[in-house]
Amino acid sequence: MISFILADLRRFWSGALAVVVLIALSIALSVTVTLQERAVRLGSARAAEKFDLLVGAAGSETQLALSAVFLQPAPLPLMEGAVLARLAGDPRVELAAPVGFGDSAYGFPIVGTTTSLISSLSPSLAQGLLFARLGEAVVGSDVTLSVGAEIKPMHGTAETGGETHTAIAYKVTGRMRPTGTAWDRAILVPIRAVWQLHGMHAQEHHDHDGDEVEPHGAGDQGHDHDHAHGHVDADAPLDEHFDAQTPGVPAVLVKPKTIADAYRLRQEYRTGATLGVFPGEVLTRLYATLGDARSLLLAIALGTQGIVIAAIVLVTVMHVGSRRRQIGALRALGTPVRSIVGIVWGELFILFAAGIALGIALGYAAALVISARLAASTAVHLPVGFTLDDAWLIGGFLAVAALISVVPAFSALRSSPAAALRA
Repeated sequence: MISFILADLRRFWSGALAVVVLIALSIALSVTVTLQERAVRLGSARAAEKFDLLVGAAGSETQLALSAVFLQPAPLPLMEGAVLARLAGDPRVELAAPVGFGDSAYGFPIVGTTTSLISSLSPSLAQGLLFARLGEAVVGSDVTLSVGAEIKPMHGTAETGGETHTAIAYKVTGRMRPTGTAWDRAILVPIRAVWQLHGMHAQEHHDHDGDEVEPHGAGDQGHDHDHAHGHVDADAPLDEHFDAQTPGVPAVLVKPKTIADAYRLRQEYRTGATLGVFPGEVLTRLYATLGDARSLLLAIALGTQGIVIAAIVLVTVMHVGSRRRQIGALRALGTPVRSIVGIVWGELFILFAAGIALGIALGYAAALVISARLAASTAVHLPVGFTLDDAWLIGGFLAVAALISVVPAFSALRSSPAAALRA
């Protein structure tokens, strides 16, 4: 029977191929949506694991998390530098690292911060040393600059018409190991260099409501571009001591010593002037939105599959009808009914199974390509892979295919052998 089925499929290979491709494309859409949503969820969660608590000025929790954790350029209001000083001196805090945005170089964001944050992200460097002077920088693992390279910072980005700063040129002294976060594509420099470069002084911070679309950071948020320049002593030794006179910062990455300390600090800094957030909580809300989008796309995919299956069944029934004489001859020669049903059912199920297998392969390949593109632009590693839950999904596809294949099989037995031979 198997040889008969295969011979019949070879005879009608063009139609069989069309059926397989249609099924594969509809299945691939569902697989891509499922794998990609999971990859984004897992990748972003792993990236946020390295950041326990964020403290920033009162505003949008989502924007604070996206800017500080994923380094997405956006204007953030500044909070008083005294907040950073209090966090740095708090006995419940293991690490309090300021972050300042606004500049870029060669398409990579420049982030002002401290060596303690670099050590937290990458306990040991892949190359070189941590910065020790204001004119030095450490690059992420994906930054295409070698140790010893010179970096001329640009205000904003080239896409927004940024202007290159002339007051300083950073020298790369080290490279971090891969972290799987957006910081792999960042250039990290001393926060004091950023403050000085943009003319920031003690307790200087302004509202940025009138700013335009260009990204702002610790040194330039709230400042007109014409005044966002200052003198930087590139050879000055590193100073990471912060006090009440520290300039304003858009965000502070905090690593509490215990979970209880994390919740207490979050509550204490959720005041009218500051905002304390757990990145994981923000991501949970984003996942809910992402889950709604996934449900919508899966509904569209299932609808597409329903249309494709209906069309295939209709074509198959018509194909079986056109072969009534052949089926009638087989029955007249004494071929068992179960064999005829098995032949017709087997042909269609093989097509469904081949389409499902091809669709899974196409969906997996598409998810890999999408994840690679997203990782190239965000540096966040998005793991694409199947889980045990997917086995139930694949099993469901095969079960539906087995049931649907029965319809044309029994349609072949509607007429008697004699009537089929006279047709």
